[in-house]
Amino acid sequence: MDADLPLVVDLDGTLIKSDTLLETLAAALRRAPWVLLLVPVWLLGGRARLKRELALRAPIEPAELPYRAELLDWIAAERARGRRVVLATAADEGIAQRIAEHLGAFDEVMASDGRRNLKGDAKAFALVERFGERGFDYVGDGVADGGVRSAARRAVVVESPPVRVSALARALRVRQWPKNFLVLVPLLTSHHVGDPASALRSVAALASFCLMASAIYVVNDLADLSADRAHEVKRRRVFASGELGIGWGLGLAPLAAAAAFALAVPLGPGFAATLALYLAVAVLYSLALKRVAVLDVMVVAALYAFRILAGALAIDVPVSDWLLAFSMFIFLSLAFAKRHGELARFAGDAAQAGRRLPRRGYRRADLPAIAMMGVTSGFLSVLVLALYITSRDVLVLYRHPAVLWSIAVLFLYWIGRAWLLVARGEVDEDPLSFALRDPPSYAVAALAVLAVYLAT
Repeated sequence: MDADLPLVVDLDGTLIKSDTLLETLAAALRRAPWVLLLVPVWLLGGRARLKRELALRAPIEPAELPYRAELLDWIAAERARGRRVVLATAADEGIAQRIAEHLGAFDEVMASDGRRNLKGDAKAFALVERFGERGFDYVGDGVADGGVRSAARRAVVVESPPVRVSALARALRVRQWPKNFLVLVPLLTSHHVGDPASALRSVAALASFCLMASAIYVVNDLADLSADRAHEVKRRRVFASGELGIGWGLGLAPLAAAAAFALAVPLGPGFAATLALYLAVAVLYSLALKRVAVLDVMVVAALYAFRILAGALAIDVPVSDWLLAFSMFIFLSLAFAKRHGELARFAGDAAQAGRRLPRRGYRRADLPAIAMMGVTSGFLSVLVLALYITSRDVLVLYRHPAVLWSIAVLFLYWIGRAWLLVARGEVDEDPLSFALRDPPSYAVAALAVLAVYLAT
């Protein structure tokens, strides 16, 4: 393109891989979920009014947005040729001005002002009024820009790549679904594996929890957008990177949750109520509780225990107090291990010295205390297991209960080794996810199953 005419650049879906309206909506909901009730009221005043209200309540941090680097490079090259570059967007002018100031790449900004929504024909009219018919070149995307492209001398269309199934799978965290196999634990411990009806109900319960967990993961990612974009690894997540738009997340979460409840209702009111409670606690955790030190890991441990409780309700068997006590301590240990790994990586960055882990209640000085509480919780779970083995309850289900002592030894080894790896920095993710690709963990699990078989 010749440099004699100004270059007009769109923002949403063009300069950034996201939409500022959805960005501010997600940010506003993170801060105050009740804002959702005001959205219809603001929308009665028009989309420009809605954008202004959201921008005032949840200003976007420009440095965190997923920009198209190749377009920024091209804009810089055009400005180097002496070309005037204009940012023209339907986003609120407060947001557009902040982005322009942050990038330092624009000579002028045209945006929605709270009364006029600068989109489609309104944007085309404003640009023609400002620069004349065919008096500018345009870079934009989408059907709404058709009128603007017609009014421009030349136009460049920025197209986003089609959404891939792999991106949807990563958004739903399908690879985390094995954690929900905890729902099947009551089926095994109650010795109902050979009952087809119980097995079928357990599989339905498993599917329900997988879908609900996916919905919660999406909510959590949307709630953590800002922190994820500042994180070395998490910034590659599909929503943080802009690979999937926030609109996808706002649609996937309720759809997955609705499918989960559709599977839950036939399993009885007890299971459905537990699933609803699981959802409520998980959302509360994502929005607030994860910022409270120690309470956050207790909630995570409780969410794992919910799976076991729900699995028992699905097949209508009593939940063993021993099993719940063991689950609470072992999952508390694993939750502390995950938090220890996150904090250790964060504390290892000299630039973060003295700062608190983003959206968490921990500092570098907390590492020894976290390790102590985590190791203690893990060994307490082994103690509960040992007490169970010596109780009269085992005589009902096992002919040779003494064999179960080998499981206590195996768990003692596994927990000790896991925390040793955590202290070495070799477990850089959720410990359960680590165990799913750790050969020694599979060996321990296989030996434990063999011990149960021999004891039975």
